[in-house]
Amino acid sequence: MVANAEILYLYEAKDTNPNGDPDAENRPRMDYVGQRLLVSDVRLKRYVRDYLLARGEDVWVRSREDGSRTDADGRLEDLKGLYKEETGRDAGAKKKDLDPEFLAWYLRRLRDVRLFGAVLPIKAEGESKGGTGQFVGAVQFDWGYSLHPVEVYTATISSVFAGRTEGGKGEHGTFGKDHRVHYALIAFWGRVSKRRGEAVGLTSEDLEVLEKGLLEGLLEGATTRSKVGQTPRLYLRVDWKEGFRPMGDPRDGLSIRPVEGKAPEGIRSVRDYVLQAHALSESLNSLRESIARVRLWQHPDLQLEGLNLSGLSLEEVNL
Repeated sequence: MVANAEILYLYEAKDTNPNGDPDAENRPRMDYVGQRLLVSDVRLKRYVRDYLLARGEDVWVRSREDGSRTDADGRLEDLKGLYKEETGRDAGAKKKDLDPEFLAWYLRRLRDVRLFGAVLPIKAEGESKGGTGQFVGAVQFDWGYSLHPVEVYTATISSVFAGRTEGGKGEHGTFGKDHRVHYALIAFWGRVSKRRGEAVGLTSEDLEVLEKGLLEGLLEGATTRSKVGQTPRLYLRVDWKEGFRPMGDPRDGLSIRPVEGKAPEGIRSVRDYVLQAHALSESLNSLRESIARVRLWQHPDLQLEGLNLSGLSLEEVNL
């Protein structure tokens, strides 16, 4: 059984594009009013799903074994086929006769569904367009954002490979745009729901694997040309004894203090600032009677001030 919990996860992005926006020429997603970098929860979950795949686990959102892409209908049919191979039973085609044993098998097989949820395209009797069945995941993340102003820069890159002309291969190279940020310390806030976890069979082991997926999965997954340069810096999970408590967004209790007179937008590395957590500590201390335990991992290079967890049940997360 898992507890209701809050998750705070910070990682840095250095001379990279953490989450390109296809509607903006793949530029890093930005809140231009606040000058904050944005990263979607979908991007974060992808790192965890890829981490699970790399360890031989199956996940709901994935391509086929041969690398071909499929949609949710195709993915469900693939899983129905696997279910029949393993059990000799039909999963059912219609919503009203979909085998409950298949749904139980589905949840046991797919850890990412227990964590993040899924929408199944299942047709109801007599409905030409079909309907959906939904598993709401026990862990949900808000969008991540940088804790300080950041700047996007653009460089023109060239290729020695010939470009194409209307008549076929040309003899010239090609040019493109490369959009990145100099540096961003990105923070995510997540919540774990005990009630939703019980509905999908979430286990304590699932949450420990999630921690590994966030910390190790980022290091493994951010190895493409546009994503390299990302490093986890802090992970903190607060388990509540009962219910939820009104701590709010833990990121509101954090601030960045640049060192050596640097401007916030001039930060270029983890050594250029101190992460201040005095307000977060005050919030945690005010709710200490409601906290069952705190799980913590901190990168040794992160300069962190004001995080006082004395008197709380503290567990170290190993990486």
